Formats: sequence, structure tokens, C-alpha cells
Amino acid sequence: MPSATHFSRPGGIMKGIRIRPEQEGLRTTLFDLEAEIMECVWSAGWESFAVSDVLEALQESREIAYTTVMTTVVRLFKKGLLSRQKDGRRYVYQSKMSRAQFIEKMTRDVLSSLPEGGRETAMTFLVEQIEDADDAELDRLEALIQARRQERAAALKSSDEEDP
Repeated sequence: MPSATHFSRPGGIMKGIRIRPEQEGLRTTLFDLEAEIMECVWSAGWESFAVSDVLEALQESREIAYTTVMTTVVRLFKKGLLSRQKDGRRYVYQSKMSRAQFIEKMTRDVLSSLPEGGRETAMTFLVEQIEDADDAELDRLEALIQARRQERAAALKSSDEEDP
């Protein structure tokens, strides 16, 4: 079984996240229960929640102890995926990002943590993956590239206008 790759970026949201390429979905970057809890939070659309809310949702499909859920929610808080506020004797948690934002942040952190030459390798891999893309995927990629070129051109133009 391939080993997990660990990375942590100073000042980044993702603290102590590791990559497990043998897993799928969120489980490539989160432990199984962490992934299950985040999926529960995102699927339910909770703006805020308590550990007891997560426990109730998880117990619909299996038996699990309150302390196990609480420990895992606290770990997600320490990793920076959740924020919390004290509400009497308990904490109320909020997700700091949507599922899409998490995936984007994770992808950016992985790419920026690559050693020298890693970005080029990643881009080469992306191009290889495009071989299997359908027309709609190619159109989306082309639109992203065009948008990026326009952003760069606009930034260059504005910096030229600022410099006399």
C-alpha cells in the first residue's frame, strides 16, 4: 500500500493534511471519520452545528460514541476546517469553507508544496489527462485559459498606466 504524503503550509488553512493516493474522494486528504463528518456538514447545509447534531446524523447509519465524534470535530477545528464559538457549556461549530472551496484549497496547497520541477510535472500530467476529455471539458479548459490570459493582460495594462 502506498504511504501517505504529509504536508503543512505555514499560515495556510490546511494544517497537517496528508495525501493518501490509495483512497478516493475526501478520504485522500482526511481520515475516514473526518471525511464522513465534513460530508455530513456540507450535505446537511448546516451553517452552524453542535457535536450532538453530527452524532445524531451519524447514528442513523451506525453506532458511534459521542466522545469519538467530539474528538474528531475538535481535530477538524484544529486543522482549520471548522471554526467555533462557545455557547453556554458547549461549542457551536461552522464550516470555514464549502466542499468546492476545500477541494480548491487542497489542490492549491498540493501544487504549491511540490518540489522544484513539480509544477511542470503536474501540468504535463494534466495535459495527459486531457486526452480523455470530452468537448465540454476541453471548452471549459479553453475558457479558463482565456480568462487567465485576459486577467494577466489587464494587470499588465494597469501596471503600465501607473508607471509614468
